[in-house]
Amino acid sequence: MDRYISKPHGIVISAPYQGHINPFVSLALKLASNGFSITFAHFEHVHHMLSKSQNSNDTNEVDVFLEARESGLDIRYTTINDGFPIEYDRGLNMREYWESLFENFPARVDEFVSSIIESNPSMNHFLVASTIFHWPASIAKKHKLVNVSLWAPSALVFSLTYNAEILREHGHFPCKDNIEEEINYIPGVQTINTKDLMPYLKESGINTNAHKLIFMAFKQVEKADFILFNTVQELESDTISALNKKGQKYYAIGPLADFSKNLPKNTTVIKSFWSESDCAHWLDSKSPGSVLYVAFGSFVHTSKKAFQEIAYGLLLSEVNFILVVRSDIVSSIDTEILPTGFIDEIKDRGLIIPWCNQIEVLSNPAVGGFLTHCGWNSITESPITNDQPTNKKLVVEDWKIGIGLCDGKSINSGIQRDEVAKKIKTFMSTLEGYKQEIKKVQAILQCAIEIDGSSKRNFDQFVKDLKVKIYSNNEESMTNLLHRSYT
Repeated sequence: MDRYISKPHGIVISAPYQGHINPFVSLALKLASNGFSITFAHFEHVHHMLSKSQNSNDTNEVDVFLEARESGLDIRYTTINDGFPIEYDRGLNMREYWESLFENFPARVDEFVSSIIESNPSMNHFLVASTIFHWPASIAKKHKLVNVSLWAPSALVFSLTYNAEILREHGHFPCKDNIEEEINYIPGVQTINTKDLMPYLKESGINTNAHKLIFMAFKQVEKADFILFNTVQELESDTISALNKKGQKYYAIGPLADFSKNLPKNTTVIKSFWSESDCAHWLDSKSPGSVLYVAFGSFVHTSKKAFQEIAYGLLLSEVNFILVVRSDIVSSIDTEILPTGFIDEIKDRGLIIPWCNQIEVLSNPAVGGFLTHCGWNSITESPITNDQPTNKKLVVEDWKIGIGLCDGKSINSGIQRDEVAKKIKTFMSTLEGYKQEIKKVQAILQCAIEIDGSSKRNFDQFVKDLKVKIYSNNEESMTNLLHRSYT
């Protein structure tokens, strides 16, 4: 009986990438703010990176949620080992790393979840994990946990992957790499060109880790009790409505990038792999709308030549810019990537930084544009691999708030500085033409998280449905236990 009435306890396990950490941390805080007890687990090497970003030599001293817990939220922090030493270069050895996660990591998660349940047997546990993992369904079934799946990218990307068999029936999966054909038969999806499909749906992506990872995961996602989308109902309403007709429960609760609203004022949560540069002083010296912010996310890698062509394009464009140069954007062993003399040439027109608080930078009135890889977090805060080409389609064609830099091609396939400069000049000189549509999207994103907004309503409904599911599962378990004891 104690377990039936106790506070629900979520075991939250984020994927080990910056683009997943932000929405997972935000979700954990939202749940804790709504009366749930939370245990949040980072991979050990992620914890090490977060600790380094705080300039801490003792990783044991760093508790990501310390201030949140001191503010009154019931949120604990721990780590899980992925089977590799901290110093192992997971980016350089991506294939080996993910093959190990496929084969060996589920057993580690099983042991981890078992230990939490055994140490708190009276609590109503449930599991929250990334949709890209293939093990949540089996772990949840074994331990009789409600299974909550968080999909960090767009609903469009989810739908295209979910409906891969329909694409196959029409000859578009696997899709030939160099064709351009219109796809207009996926329920809830506006017409999309094959050039905008995710690379793992194309012939050249069939043998990649991304393809194996995603399709193993999607075989299991149908067993999830709840699927959460880090998107907004109004921006992808047709896609979400079509998915809801499949019988599972989908909830659009985004954007989950800014979790400060779930914390008391001046309370911080450590979330960044890298130390964040303060750009405020430099931005305040620039006129409104004059700065182009250039960043390619936390995971994307480019060729050195492509990155230098973009850098030269910025120089030729003559616009003010902030350029984020992540230390491993080319590779972890080649960190000298800017053209020789570039910093001297840009003078005060450009600011080169290793990382920053993107939300703060994009909120500064001096920023007029954003040159991005089209990662989903970057879009909801303001095309190279995985979901980015498809997200670009939403930004350029559906919402009409930007222009494409590569026109459907990979950024590594011969991008030229003159073309970069031309497109930057075109966009920055015609900002007025985009402002109305940008303001519409901004208003939708902002309204969604207000008290009467769609994301707030959807989240509240999810909380209600989750509690009902947890308690009904426990009631069923108790009934079965009583039945066995009398037979």
